[in-house]
Amino acid sequence: MEISEILARCDHTLLSPAATWADIKAICDDGIKFKTASVCIPASFVQQAKTYVEGKLPICTVIGFPNGYATTAAKCFMAYDAISHGADEVDMVVNIGWVKEGKFDAVTEEIRQVKAHCCGKILKVIIETCLLTDEEKIALCKCVTDAEADYIKTSTGFSTAGATFADVALFAKHIGPKVKIKAAGGISSLEDAEKFIALGADRLGTSRIVKIAKGLQNDGTY
Repeated sequence: MEISEILARCDHTLLSPAATWADIKAICDDGIKFKTASVCIPASFVQQAKTYVEGKLPICTVIGFPNGYATTAAKCFMAYDAISHGADEVDMVVNIGWVKEGKFDAVTEEIRQVKAHCCGKILKVIIETCLLTDEEKIALCKCVTDAEADYIKTSTGFSTAGATFADVALFAKHIGPKVKIKAAGGISSLEDAEKFIALGADRLGTSRIVKIAKGLQNDGTY
């Protein structure tokens, strides 16, 4: 697979709490230059980034992040607010406590409500796989499918582990035909990126692939 094909699936991500506008502007520049799928940035920078990129790059942000335990009403407001300020895509975190209690109907309804507040824009649902059993992951595949979200996503990158090949393969077996997969957290090589894609991931949440592309460009090999 050509590196350009991998980059086209990357949500070039910067979610550090210490990120400044200069940092966000730099990843927007990189996203445009390397033609990534989007940049994934904190909500407070969405409007500024949307103006800056002038339609050259989709803007993604996160809500209920990284713990997922905000109220449904708060998540809906955050989603609508992000879209209103120019976000093209929203990545939300599920209520993991509800998952542990087996409240899958509540999880499904929350996703459905957030999706409605995205006003037709893309919604990705982060389930934080490192905290879950396989049975819980499978149940969440059904929740995401039933709620008609666009993607199921492995990880925030802020918990105990990130994406695994096994989890992406598990998703591929259990999601509905209209749901896509985003692998995120700890993707550090082209080889791993390519394997995640081969297993069924449509998007990759990472900043490292752009860094690799920059290195190859500096070497004259890309």
